[in-house]
Amino acid sequence: MSEIKLPLDQVLQGDCVDTLRSLPEKSIDLIFADPPYNLQLSQDLWRPNLTKVDAVDDSWDQFPSFEEYDTFTRNWLTACRRVLKDTGTIWVIGSYHNIYRVGGILQDLKFWILNDVIWVKTNPMPNFRGVRFTNAHETLLWAQKEKGARYTFNYRDMKALNNDLQMRSDWVLPLCTGSERVKLNGQKAHSTQKPEALLYRVIMSSSNPGDVILDPFFGTGTTGAVAKRLNRHWIGIERVEEYVRVAQERIDGIQASVGDDAIFASSSGRKARRVPFGRLLEIGLIQPGQSLYLGKSGKIEAIVRVDASLLCGELSGSIHKVAKQLLGAPANGWEKWYYVDEQGDQQPIDRLRKKYLEMEKNGR
Repeated sequence: MSEIKLPLDQVLQGDCVDTLRSLPEKSIDLIFADPPYNLQLSQDLWRPNLTKVDAVDDSWDQFPSFEEYDTFTRNWLTACRRVLKDTGTIWVIGSYHNIYRVGGILQDLKFWILNDVIWVKTNPMPNFRGVRFTNAHETLLWAQKEKGARYTFNYRDMKALNNDLQMRSDWVLPLCTGSERVKLNGQKAHSTQKPEALLYRVIMSSSNPGDVILDPFFGTGTTGAVAKRLNRHWIGIERVEEYVRVAQERIDGIQASVGDDAIFASSSGRKARRVPFGRLLEIGLIQPGQSLYLGKSGKIEAIVRVDASLLCGELSGSIHKVAKQLLGAPANGWEKWYYVDEQGDQQPIDRLRKKYLEMEKNGR
């Protein structure tokens, strides 16, 4: 049976649950979900000057009962859980109308909540009737698939983004307005378009360049637009044909960011995870008796022994010890020793360490 390939950097039209079922299991690094809020609006809203408020009254936000909304929520979250890698995380945004129900279902499905983040709106819509407090925030829940699993959090990146102060869980950002708001015939193309600044923080904090980010309620494509800017892959699912077209046109119009990989790589400062060289032998990425070469010149050869030590003439020891003895200075063996790949090219063994970490991340 051939392996199902991910439809990277595409908008898929269809029901999110059905479409998610067509994607490979454990293939997504990060999910951002902006589901219907089930606002339960029962009447039109009017401003004091008797102009009608352009509220969220779309059919996709209307559910007959809480029970049906809960069933809908459980179904799409279950489908998301299947495609999310064990090391992956999910963000869900909502308001007081739905976020508590969503949070309970997340926990029922064994997601582990890492944070709730409050998006404080600098320009919220007033409460025109004067019967409640002005609703000036929305809540984002950030959860990992498996409690205790290794997950991505670019702490130092977020600190740098916040003027070198630890970023807090209250994000003060404006609503999506002005030129950023996607419009059709002078009107808002989508009633709940989120600001790119919000997605910038979500994607920067919990993914890395080259990761795959999925949005099951793609709307006008904010997730894809920001992912493209940040050198990530994206997949959008959207059932409304007009939104699909608008999102694709929007993303096509964005110039992909260019530059050295260092521009997009995390500045978290975390050292590469320690991996014993012997682990590469255990899983077959290195073979006993294989030759390694000190530096690209390939003039000095060592043989890998079955216990993961190197044998080079009279010298024997770890990849670090033998490199140090040969060079006469402390050395990182991962960077100094090279192997010959299938194409006959010399590659640093650190490449195999990274390959192993990627295999581990993907659960293979």
